[in-house]
Amino acid sequence: MGIVGASTLGDLLLQSKLITEEQLLEALAIHKREREKLSSVLLKLKFVSEESLTMMLSRQYGVPPVNVGATAIDKSAIKLIPYETAKRYQIIPLSYSNGELKIAIADPSNNFAIDHIRFLTSMKLRLYVAAESAIINAIEKNYSLKDKTEMMRRPPMTRPQGEHTASPVLSRTAPPVEEEKSALTDERAFIQEMNYVTDEEKPSDLDFAEEKGFMEEDLSKVIGSALEEITVIEEEEDALGRVDVDAPIIKLVNNIMYNAMKSRASDIHIEPSEEMLRVRYRVDGVLHPGLRLPTKIKNAIISRVKIMAHLDISERRLPQDGRIKLKFGKKKEVDFRVSTLPTLYGEKVVLRILDKSSLQLDLSKLGFDEKPLNDFLEALEKPYGMILVTGPTGSGKTTTLYSALGRLNKTAVNIMTAEDPVEYNFFGINQVQMKEEIGLTFATALRSFLRQDPDIVMVGEIRDFETAEIAVKAALTGHLVLSTLHTNDAPSTVTRLVNMGIEPFLVSSSVILIAAQRLARKICPNCKEEQKVSDAALLKVGVPQDKIGKFVCYRGAGCANCNNTGYRGRLALYEVMPIRDELKELVLQGASGMDIKREALKHGMATLRMSGINKVMEGATSLDEIMRVTFED
Repeated sequence: MGIVGASTLGDLLLQSKLITEEQLLEALAIHKREREKLSSVLLKLKFVSEESLTMMLSRQYGVPPVNVGATAIDKSAIKLIPYETAKRYQIIPLSYSNGELKIAIADPSNNFAIDHIRFLTSMKLRLYVAAESAIINAIEKNYSLKDKTEMMRRPPMTRPQGEHTASPVLSRTAPPVEEEKSALTDERAFIQEMNYVTDEEKPSDLDFAEEKGFMEEDLSKVIGSALEEITVIEEEEDALGRVDVDAPIIKLVNNIMYNAMKSRASDIHIEPSEEMLRVRYRVDGVLHPGLRLPTKIKNAIISRVKIMAHLDISERRLPQDGRIKLKFGKKKEVDFRVSTLPTLYGEKVVLRILDKSSLQLDLSKLGFDEKPLNDFLEALEKPYGMILVTGPTGSGKTTTLYSALGRLNKTAVNIMTAEDPVEYNFFGINQVQMKEEIGLTFATALRSFLRQDPDIVMVGEIRDFETAEIAVKAALTGHLVLSTLHTNDAPSTVTRLVNMGIEPFLVSSSVILIAAQRLARKICPNCKEEQKVSDAALLKVGVPQDKIGKFVCYRGAGCANCNNTGYRGRLALYEVMPIRDELKELVLQGASGMDIKREALKHGMATLRMSGINKVMEGATSLDEIMRVTFED
């Protein structure tokens, strides 16, 4: 696989009379035969000096040169890139400020290295080119002994006796933060226990390959090998419906999945375009760039994901849904919910990461303020009625419902759920997966539930009149019903049900509480700093006059712990509206959502914006984040 721009480098050297045509031809022959960079070949043959080559690379790629030996290197920048990564890519970080990282690199054409560093740091990169030997000397000089011996201290990857284990990982990314050390303290030990398991919980022949020393492999070499072997891989898929476990494509897909786990991502987006295959990760609700891959390996990557999810690799015209289950050691399991969608340039794949170990099921830790939490708990104690949780997709509604069910899950009650899909499995709860293709919908499941002697029923989502009608009837006949709706706030949920066709008197009689919610990012504790906000700005967003000057606003400056975003983790904002007698009267009168909201505010309801402002005053999140996720009429 040739180097992009190699001939241009040769032309520049010829034009500058630094090499002869005979020397260039000799170097090009070795370059093509050995598949080694032309610059490295020229240096080995001693046709050019490192200084001359650096100047030519600077001219070729438009990247300014830098004398690394004479440059003061910021020690805090060094911490952003692990030692082995810097050494592998021949990169040395110089300094960083305002979200921009300056790095010196020996080969500016190594796009894979640049993309990897950009993903690793989540920062804009400013490139400088430097001599290879100068960068190596700078790496050895500026990285501490602790950094250099970190990999050596890790135990070797060995297969436990009698156990089928496998390693999914590719290149090493940033080291885990302090709070994750219990799960990710030793990357190799963590990886060696990771298994790919089938739905029957037995290892399959599609297990991740165990690859000794693979952690030190160059990601660009893996991608290069994938490009070279792509034809062979596609032939194997057509004939066998699977690929060789040693194939570079498998290593590449494993890398994508593992990087998502290390980044605490909730979703992986694999998106084809005309010029590239883009990988993005959703971390704390916001998409971040990952790898940019050649389109040539697009079909092989998507086919690999389909095989793992038990999907039809030959069907590329219709959407498909599946599931991948990974097992880490003996206890930790992570599911990947897979969705494919045909687009103009091929199939887009989204993998939703469902990590049960990270699921927070304590209602008191979700983000409720004291009064809304008490109202919610009071509603859960009711013997019958309907509790609705509303908000857009990805706002944490399912987590809130699971937390409520976890509190209600006792041996004395029969709990049944209708979900699409079932995201997490819980002991003691009868969970049913919807399958619309065979007629198993929320409405049909609900009808069957009522013949199964339930005490508590959870409906994943009320989407139509039929489902809403049965849920209301269940709530009126002695069952506690929990469900979700897609509305912007709690008061508008009432008008949404009426618009669906439910009579106002049925809504007022069945619904006992409505909770709207959003997810806001938490300020990173490592880089938390005070933020100056004017009194006028605080008043404009809704901060009460009597609170002005009595609290401090904070923001995240950005650090390695939060990938320089300033945020790490999320919390929920809640707008909880109990349906008390005054509101029931308004519902019966057919009042608008705005009228219902005014009455609810009189009785102490806090809006989503108010909930967010409380979190700002507590120092948990920033004013900018609350402005981003909430809207006030």
